[in-house]
Amino acid sequence: MSAPAAPPAPAPPALARLSRIGFLTLPNYSAIALVNALEACRMANYVSLADDYHWAVVTLDGAPAEASNGLSMTPTVKLADAGPLDLLFVCGGVSVRHAVERPLSDALRRLARRGVALGGLCTGTFALAEAGLLDGYRAAIHWENLTAIREEFAGVAFTEELFVVDRDRLTCTGGVAPLELMLTLIEARHGKPVAAKVSDQFMVERPRAGGDRQPLPLPSRIEHLHPALARAARMMDAAIERPLTVAEVATGVGMSPRQLERLFRRHLGTSPAEFSLGRRLVHARELLRQTPMSVTDVGLACGFQTAAHFSTAYRRHFGRSPREERAST
Repeated sequence: MSAPAAPPAPAPPALARLSRIGFLTLPNYSAIALVNALEACRMANYVSLADDYHWAVVTLDGAPAEASNGLSMTPTVKLADAGPLDLLFVCGGVSVRHAVERPLSDALRRLARRGVALGGLCTGTFALAEAGLLDGYRAAIHWENLTAIREEFAGVAFTEELFVVDRDRLTCTGGVAPLELMLTLIEARHGKPVAAKVSDQFMVERPRAGGDRQPLPLPSRIEHLHPALARAARMMDAAIERPLTVAEVATGVGMSPRQLERLFRRHLGTSPAEFSLGRRLVHARELLRQTPMSVTDVGLACGFQTAAHFSTAYRRHFGRSPREERAST
């Protein structure tokens, strides 16, 4: 007997119709991400000489949330009193895990059932993932949280892109990227000339597209020292769970292991193996601070075969054990 057919995927919303937008602010949200998205709506109305976009800053209880910079947005209204919405963006920032509780997840699920498109700005994407509303979707989140969230939500295809529009989910990284996401919506509604006028008003010369990758920073001293050095570092970062040998990295960048050793020694004063270990330990610290993964699972996810090896290496590098790191968060 054949398996039952999978239910059809939800139809993508017509981006041009997304004009009533709510911005649900979580405690410690990123003010710059919110304002970049909201101001794009205001400017689109201004340059188009129309009153097409309507927005509201909301919280579950109507009390203004404090942003990570200590400021609050007024007026802030209760989500239930915001009126009909086409799109709701969850606006996150630092310590987002502590801001996502069951009432928020329940509210987001209710909106999804009603056909409201849902989005996340900066770390607001985490709230959608935690509510189970991104399973089977592609999604974007700020690079600082990308590694940890990939480990936690295997059913979501997290990308390194600036923003992702996948059917009825619109997720975005932080900083100025929300402005570029909104330009996509504005172009769909008003056409390229209006989107270009909005860009001009904000002095954005070349808006980036959603398919553009967000910059994933290596240590600043590496990026401009030598191209092969940067390529080698990226190869190591892409193989955290199963670390590559020096010979494998050397082959990948087109040089011999001895040449690679000399390159690292000359520019960084360390060996490729020592550099790779340091990157794995930095990755482990992010997982310890940002996920509920056990210390043992963090060690395995970072290429350490035994807990003892992980603990010894971590203490040598950071001056405290993985368990002490977890207890400090």
